[in-house]
Amino acid sequence: MGGFRDSAQGGAQPRPANIANDVTVALGSGRTREIRMSVLNQLAEGLLSGAVEVVDLAGPLGPDTPLLKLPPELAVDTPKIEVHKISQYDENGPFWAWNWLKLGEHSGTHFDAPIHWITGKDHPDGATDTLPIQKIVAPVCVIDCSKEVAADPDYLLTADGLRAWEAEHGEIPAGSWVLMRTDWHKRNHSEDAFLNANETGPHSPGPSVDCVELVVERGAAGWGTECIGTDAGQAAGMDPPFPAHNLLHKANRYGLASLANLHRLPPKGAILIAAPLKIVHGTGSPVRALALVAH
Repeated sequence: MGGFRDSAQGGAQPRPANIANDVTVALGSGRTREIRMSVLNQLAEGLLSGAVEVVDLAGPLGPDTPLLKLPPELAVDTPKIEVHKISQYDENGPFWAWNWLKLGEHSGTHFDAPIHWITGKDHPDGATDTLPIQKIVAPVCVIDCSKEVAADPDYLLTADGLRAWEAEHGEIPAGSWVLMRTDWHKRNHSEDAFLNANETGPHSPGPSVDCVELVVERGAAGWGTECIGTDAGQAAGMDPPFPAHNLLHKANRYGLASLANLHRLPPKGAILIAAPLKIVHGTGSPVRALALVAH
């Protein structure tokens, strides 16, 4: 809009201008503006009436939340989540309760920013405090792979699988989220079951290399899964390794991991809101991911 300029520090900074005129120009005038206002009014009415349901896509965040386990020769793990009481209506704070937390940026249901991966480290808008916030509220495409994953925990969604979904539901719109439904969230009560690891490593579903390439080609805002990370458990052996991280973040796209309740979303038609905390130069953040679903 003419009355605002983007700031390198994030957010918009005012400059002298007629803001009312800018709003009119941005929204359009006459019938176009009426239609847009009507859409917002219908959404507001739907939320109040329950015709638009808000679906919680996040798992619980606490000391028992499953966390990624990496080989010690490869990396240092995120520490266990800790919740420490400051006061609870006592001598340390007679009228209030509050806690302080110890947790990693990529704990529980979380957002991966582009700078999380080495391929995305140079994007100036690739951190949680600099990313364009408009992009993270977007239509969502849900690819149901739950039956395949029930038969094979190492199941990979391929580009052909994605195209088969598109043949039924239409092409993935540019700017949308693409989520892989596996029902894996049903395991998040147990870290062992969630990680599903043995002597050959973790075994959990995810995307193939060509699947991620197609997601990027379609112009999606990001990719998400119900597993501990955006990649499959065996993704270290792919070329390139960890393609969801490697290719998505190289293209300045986002990731969502440890999502829940994707079975409550339609293949198309819902809106996903996945806002990370505005951590300065943050590589990611726990999120309370939400979806708006019309009934």
